[in-house]
Amino acid sequence: MAVAVRTSSSRGKRVKIVVAFLTIYLVWGTTFLAIRIAVETLPAFMMAGLRFFLAGSVMLVIWLARGGYFPSLRHWRSAAIVGGLMLTGGIGLVSFAEQRVSSGLAALMVATIPVWITLLEWLGFGGKRPGTKTFVGLGLGFAGVALLFVSTGDMGVSVDDLTGMAIVLLGALLFAIGSLYSRRAALPDDTRLSTASEMLAAGLLLLLVSLLAGEFGRLDAATISMRSILALAYLTVFGSIIGYTAYLWLLKTVEPAMVSTNFYVNPVIAVLVGWLLAGETVTLTMVVAAAVILLGVVTINGTLPRLTRRREPGSAQPEAR
Repeated sequence: MAVAVRTSSSRGKRVKIVVAFLTIYLVWGTTFLAIRIAVETLPAFMMAGLRFFLAGSVMLVIWLARGGYFPSLRHWRSAAIVGGLMLTGGIGLVSFAEQRVSSGLAALMVATIPVWITLLEWLGFGGKRPGTKTFVGLGLGFAGVALLFVSTGDMGVSVDDLTGMAIVLLGALLFAIGSLYSRRAALPDDTRLSTASEMLAAGLLLLLVSLLAGEFGRLDAATISMRSILALAYLTVFGSIIGYTAYLWLLKTVEPAMVSTNFYVNPVIAVLVGWLLAGETVTLTMVVAAAVILLGVVTINGTLPRLTRRREPGSAQPEAR
C-alpha cells in the first residue's frame, strides 16, 4: 500500500514537472508575439511598466497574505537595480524595439543572453578565463548575430529595423548584466519575494521612463485596441505571474541545467508562433542564424542538459535569475 502511495505521488510530481516545463516553454515562447501585439496601440514603456507593476503587486500581496515579510530598504535598493537592468532595461527595450522588428527576430537576438553572461562573467564579474570550448561557443553566438545583421538585405530589413535589432541586442546585454549582478545583490532569500520586488520596482521605473518619454501625453485611449489589452493581460498573468511561478518552482524541483533549456526552446517557439499566427517572415538566413546562435549556447554549456532530478536539500543550491 505504501509503495502504491509513493508511486502515485511520484507520478503526480512528474506530471507537475511536465506541466511546469510546458508553461515556461509555451508561455515564454509566445510572449514575444504578445509584446508585439500589445505595442500595436499601447506605448511600449507604459505597457511594460503596467505589466510588471501589476504582476509584482499581485505576487507581493499573495506573499504577504501567506505570512511573508515585507522587504527591507536594502532589499528594495537591490531589487531596483536588478529589476532596472533585467526588466526595465532588458524587457523594456525589447518591448520598445518590437514596434520596429518582428517578434521572431527579437527572440533570436534575446537568445544571445547566455553568450553575454559567459563573456561578461569573465571580463567584469571575476569569472575564470573561458576554455577553448567556451571561446568556440562565444564565437558561434556572435557569428549568428552578425549573420542576422549582414544578411538583412535578404529579409528586406530597413534602417529602422536595424535600429530595432540593435536595441534588442542592448536589452539582452543589460539583462545579462542584471543577471550577474543579482548573484551578489542583497536580495530576499526567498526567490518568490525577490522576484515580486524586482517586478514591482521595474514596473515603477518603466512607468517613470514612459512619463519622461512623453508617452502619457501622446496616449489616446480611443485608439487602444482590445487585442493590445488582451495581450497585456496575457503578459501580466501568464508571462509574469504564472510563468515565473512555474520557473521558480522548477528551480527548486529539478536540476538548474534542465530548467535552462528554455534558452533553447523559447526562440524556436517564438519564431514558429510569429510565422504561424502573425504571418511574420522566416527566411533561410534566420533559420541558419538561429541554429548557429543556439549551437553556441549549447557549446558554452558543454552539452544539452540531462533530464535528471535535482539533488535533495543539503547540496549546493543555485541562485535563481
